[in-house]
Amino acid sequence: MMEGNKKQDLSPDDRAQLQLERLQSTLNRAYRNVLFHQNRQNKIAQKTGRDTSVFESLDMISDFPFMQRTHLGEHYPYGLFAVPLRDIVRIHTAPGTGQNPSVTGYTRQDLKIWQEMVAQAFEAAEVTSNDILQISLDPGLANWGRDYKDGAESLGLGVIPNTPISPEKQLMILRDYKTSVLVTTPSEASQLAAQMIKSQLNPGVLNLRHLILVGEPVLKQFRDQIEEKLHVTTWLHYGLSEVPGPAIAYECKYHKGLHINEDHFLPEIIDPESGNILPKGEKGELVLTSLTIRAFPLIRFRTGEGASFITEPCPCGRTLTRMNWLDFRTDDILNINGVKVHQDQILYCLKSQLGFTPLYRILIKKQGGQKNYLEISLLMENNLFSDEIKILENQIKLLKDNLHENLGVPVQIKLKENFSI
Repeated sequence: MMEGNKKQDLSPDDRAQLQLERLQSTLNRAYRNVLFHQNRQNKIAQKTGRDTSVFESLDMISDFPFMQRTHLGEHYPYGLFAVPLRDIVRIHTAPGTGQNPSVTGYTRQDLKIWQEMVAQAFEAAEVTSNDILQISLDPGLANWGRDYKDGAESLGLGVIPNTPISPEKQLMILRDYKTSVLVTTPSEASQLAAQMIKSQLNPGVLNLRHLILVGEPVLKQFRDQIEEKLHVTTWLHYGLSEVPGPAIAYECKYHKGLHINEDHFLPEIIDPESGNILPKGEKGELVLTSLTIRAFPLIRFRTGEGASFITEPCPCGRTLTRMNWLDFRTDDILNINGVKVHQDQILYCLKSQLGFTPLYRILIKKQGGQKNYLEISLLMENNLFSDEIKILENQIKLLKDNLHENLGVPVQIKLKENFSI
């Protein structure tokens, strides 16, 4: 028996027609309301002699230039919004690639669409109204926590919202509240497993059935290990932490790649060097164009994520394109507990706090409980820190707090007398 709703099972021709209509509407709205998109479309018209208000096929999207993360900061705060501010009901901020953060807006319709997308992904993971959902995400993914809460509540689940608490408290809630579905990152899942071993808690006493992993791609070996340690079934969801949100792609019960929600996003896989669209099945960079988002349209947004399309049909019967989410990136983004951190943002924070550009080295490390953190080693220089211990400790603390606040990830600062840059 085929799974999924009517739109998930559209024929390729019907889906292409739906996407074309929605893409045309998105491009026209972007042209009318966003100077950035208007200028780019005018350049296309001058170059090709073609009216971009008339879109005859999806293939014509290749005429458009790519959107990059740098564009989000350059048009801070509202330069890429396609609706008046009075229509915006939620504003989300994420670390950018330099001085300015990226700012995303949502209309009521946008939030409703995201609620439906998350609910659809839950249903594919066999989550029902009888389940109790617990959300445990880093502060940098707090927006996803709200989206997962809204999607779950629309299905009638009991929800324990995202709250930053210690691993011990998370485990206590997981046990005492009889949580059956946990949304978290692979890093936090590892931390949870380590805490269970430390507490000598048998996973058999938990009600946990489903572990939905977000923010980072995972290898099969990791999934096998975490499923054995926690006695759960894992499900992988893909989303963007800087813009829109979670569950853009999700797994069904066959776990043969992630179904991309093509009713709302047009996906491409490109060669990261040339920008050319690659044939289906080849590995490259995932590019996404939004089809239904009103407040903040994305047109050929380069995600920096490694991916490849899966050509054969899925046994579940869904006709949505599937992708393999691959463990490599094509940009300078660091993925720390699912939160994307650009290396230029780290440099900007260091320069703004210290008043000059220091010599530094960055590493992603794991704490004892298996949670990732950003370690920044600074070369000791005469103009860097005071010789007095208390002043030095205060300077380190201020720098650490500033980086944590701006990047949204755990940070440790180390001072080094010498190292290789």
